[in-house]
Amino acid sequence: MQRTTAEGRGPVRYGPPAPQPGLPVLPELTAVLAAAAWRSAPEPPGGGVPVRSAAARYWGRRGLPTDPDHVAAGPGAPALLLAMLGAYGGDVMLPRPCPAWWTPQVRLLGRRAYHVPTPAECGGVPDPYALLETVRRVRAEGGDPRVLLLSVADDPTATVPPPELLREACEAAASAGLFVVGDETWRDTVHRPRDTLVLSPAEMLPDEVAVLLDLSGAMLPAGWPAAVIRFPGTPRGTWLRARTLDVLTATGAFVAGPVAGAAAHALDEPAPVAGRAVAAAALHGAVADAAHRELLAVGALARPPRAGRHLYADLTPLRAGLARSGVGDAMELEDWLGGRLGAPTPGGQRFADEPDALRVRLSTGPLLGATPEERLAALTASDPLELPYVRGSLDRLRSVLAGLSD
Repeated sequence: MQRTTAEGRGPVRYGPPAPQPGLPVLPELTAVLAAAAWRSAPEPPGGGVPVRSAAARYWGRRGLPTDPDHVAAGPGAPALLLAMLGAYGGDVMLPRPCPAWWTPQVRLLGRRAYHVPTPAECGGVPDPYALLETVRRVRAEGGDPRVLLLSVADDPTATVPPPELLREACEAAASAGLFVVGDETWRDTVHRPRDTLVLSPAEMLPDEVAVLLDLSGAMLPAGWPAAVIRFPGTPRGTWLRARTLDVLTATGAFVAGPVAGAAAHALDEPAPVAGRAVAAAALHGAVADAAHRELLAVGALARPPRAGRHLYADLTPLRAGLARSGVGDAMELEDWLGGRLGAPTPGGQRFADEPDALRVRLSTGPLLGATPEERLAALTASDPLELPYVRGSLDRLRSVLAGLSD
């Protein structure tokens, strides 16, 4: 943090990483990667047939029949999104708040990013009426919005848009002539799959949606970068995929050979991989729910977390207590709260939220224990909240928040 302050606040290289699971890598995946370590060459641009076919089967199990020739793979979602946006052209509409890495991608290409408020019920999608009005205004002022980014399981808000809201947002995008990119990285981290319906925008606008999936969400560690994108099976989708492959080639954005093998294996979801994803989601959900209760107990605000390894807290009701500690905006809150919790707590300004709003993203990974052994024990515990180190982390959060309450 001191280096960040010394070199200037807010550079992209200091942006917050996605919340990590904090769990050891699944041994089966380590074995698959090790068995492919002899592969010295990277995958071809867009990925080889095995990883693209595995991605097609993955989406097929979720109700999206997919041809492997309509899939591209890359070394992480940022590389794929950058290539696709570069190929498509135009300005980009985004929800507010949105993942920290989305806006820099748009600006890096020299495009304009326009943020649209999200509805009260959830994050991840723009309010449909606000979207239409913003597009109208932007075009009247000479802008060229062509793309809408949205997420069906959201970072930072940890919410899942209800199907009716997702449909309304997609219909608004279609009526405004926007191509939709749905980020589904976190869809397999839903805490209670039986109680939460996750739909893809590609089910609603099959000819106007690309679906992006970063495997670091639920399948692979972030240190093994791999992501896939599904293009529409239309002439324009074929054109866009070809242009995207051109950009991936020009930038050298290829998946490492051994990582591609692990990605293909994970996308086929054998029992150990699927079981780890379900267990990890349930663990993070239990801890997120407990942290959510602590926030509400002191008067803070937060939507109930439904997916992911984080929650998004609004400490505006505690503004008076924070002011006594010299905290007046999200940047100051980020430093103050992170220092007291001993873990990164990126402020809302990182997610294109209002800097004056006292909002932060809290990750659940640091609450699971200090060592891989402790976190793995939390994964297998019948009640992880009863483990002394998990309980201690939650008590620390409660103590910090209690000092802010009037």
